[in-house]
Amino acid sequence: MSATHSPAADLPPLDVVTFGEAMAMFVATERGDLAEVDRYVRRAAGAELNVAIGLARLGLRSGWVSRLGNDSFGRFILATLAAEGVDCRAVTQDPAFPTGFQLKSKADDGTDPIVEYFRKGSAASRLSPADFDEGYFGRARHLHLSGVAAALSADSYALAAHAAGWMKQRGKTVSFDPNLRPVLWRSQQEMAAQLNKLAFSADWVLPGIKEGVILTGRQQPDAIADFYLDGGVQAVIIKTGADGAFFKTARGERGVVPAVLVKNVVDTVGAGDGFAVGVVSALLEGLPLPEAIKRGNHIGALAIQVIGDSEGLPDRQRLAAAMAADASTTAPLIA
Repeated sequence: MSATHSPAADLPPLDVVTFGEAMAMFVATERGDLAEVDRYVRRAAGAELNVAIGLARLGLRSGWVSRLGNDSFGRFILATLAAEGVDCRAVTQDPAFPTGFQLKSKADDGTDPIVEYFRKGSAASRLSPADFDEGYFGRARHLHLSGVAAALSADSYALAAHAAGWMKQRGKTVSFDPNLRPVLWRSQQEMAAQLNKLAFSADWVLPGIKEGVILTGRQQPDAIADFYLDGGVQAVIIKTGADGAFFKTARGERGVVPAVLVKNVVDTVGAGDGFAVGVVSALLEGLPLPEAIKRGNHIGALAIQVIGDSEGLPDRQRLAAAMAADASTTAPLIA
């Protein structure tokens, strides 16, 4: 196997490192059954990849770890990330297994698109603790994990668990977005048990309200937050859709940050990744949690106004303009 990364001693510091599967994505250019669509636009896709791109656009130094096939799809993904300024030197190109791909229907009216995945036997499904490079991960001050990578295989889950434990032992912060993919698990019970173990190893947990209900069995944001806080998490931020986001911390902070009004929802895919980009970037910059969530809400809102998974993720100038144009403020903290 050939690795694309340089020796650890030669690598620059990173703000955030993440890992997961990336796929070539073919987005239909016309509506209708995927079997009848003739033309597609190629993009790069992957939850963790989206986060790495979003952070890089905001000027943070992000690194992405994965395994790609030594094929045209893999080269395309690496070129895409290089153009975005994402550090890919810890990516391995595997000649034995291919890069996965997906087909995505055109959805420009706010409905969820249909996505068909072709990922079985992909290079990324071979991710394991052997892909953990202490020199590379150690140069990051924060680790972002997603439930997608954890669901790929038992070995990929083991990599996530090892990375989280290793980073925490060295005083670094960890964030976790459950990003549920039930189809990749043998049962909902297994999914909940395994993902909650990862969540308890994180400092910041960012579930959606529906994800929180599934994972904890609790119905209300306050109770869902307590489930994770009781397990040692420092802050729980729960996306509550049109209501915005609820947060609660181990220090006793509790409150709601209102949603950003979007009049024209185009493509909902990538909203959660955008939210994570906003929250994580702001917290790493030392902003208060309500302000971090406000940024997350704005980036999530931008993400759903265009077709594509990462196309709506802003740079600093566009983010500042969007936030300046919105007059909403964070809700007061509730003691």
